[in-house]
Amino acid sequence: MTLSVILPVCNEEPNLILLYDRLDAVTRGVGGLWEFIFIDDGSTDDSLRCLEALHAKDPRVKVISFTRNFGHQAALTAGLDVMVGDAAILMDADLQHPPELLKSLIDQWRQGFEIVHTRRQNHHFSAKDLLSSFFYRLFRCMSGIDLGVNAADFRLLDRRVVHALRQFRERSRFIRGLTGWVGFRVGTIPYFAEARHAGQTKYSWSRMVHLAIDGLVSFSTAPLYWAIYTGFILSGLGLAEIVYALITRLITHHALPGWTSLIIWISLIGGLQLVLMGVSGMYIAKIYEEVKERPLYLIRRRWGFASESESESV
Repeated sequence: MTLSVILPVCNEEPNLILLYDRLDAVTRGVGGLWEFIFIDDGSTDDSLRCLEALHAKDPRVKVISFTRNFGHQAALTAGLDVMVGDAAILMDADLQHPPELLKSLIDQWRQGFEIVHTRRQNHHFSAKDLLSSFFYRLFRCMSGIDLGVNAADFRLLDRRVVHALRQFRERSRFIRGLTGWVGFRVGTIPYFAEARHAGQTKYSWSRMVHLAIDGLVSFSTAPLYWAIYTGFILSGLGLAEIVYALITRLITHHALPGWTSLIIWISLIGGLQLVLMGVSGMYIAKIYEEVKERPLYLIRRRWGFASESESESV
């Protein structure tokens, strides 16, 4: 049995030694052959130097260095592209995903589950949890794919699932959605997220919103249909007001004093037109990104693989 752990890294130098020590202790207790694939996603601190030292110390540590920051989803994709294990475990390098949970993931995998999700549980409910819960419910409503509430990228994927995911090369990547789309037998393990050991989160509110929009647009055309429905509703309301104005003028011979209502309607329709144009523009932008066919990421160097020095694009 060979298992691959895939860990995107972006400015996580203070966490790497402790993360490695915990991974080493857990995996030696589980047994089998392991590889730890760290993807340096354009770090500006000494994360890469620390990873080089870990590779020199332990050949199980393999390192991919990007030419710049390509994002968390691209880093996970790079790990999936090169892993050689019978299963892959995706996890973050900030120690919020406890390495001690690896044994439970593997136990479920051995029971026949080809995808084993983790579901984050928190001691205290926050505004972020509320928005996250709303997003996953909205995603299920729009795409028909149930990712569960508080799903995380911390998961185990059987090699057959990895082979399926390697076929998807779209630029706007939402791996949680892709793992839900491919099917297979799914298991779930709840866990309590640990506090970040050191450093700052790389997922700001703007990045989370961008990822959520990518996920919704990549897996559903529902917003375009909503735009059509909204247009029909507004047209119906506008037609009803025209009929009402004509009837009032013909029967009572009084024109409706409509400056206020006119301004309201102009503002409402104008604002909605801009929103609907923005929705359409998002889809056009995604088409634009796809037709350029740029690589998902560029590799500066690799350590621990058959070819270590050459740069490449994928």
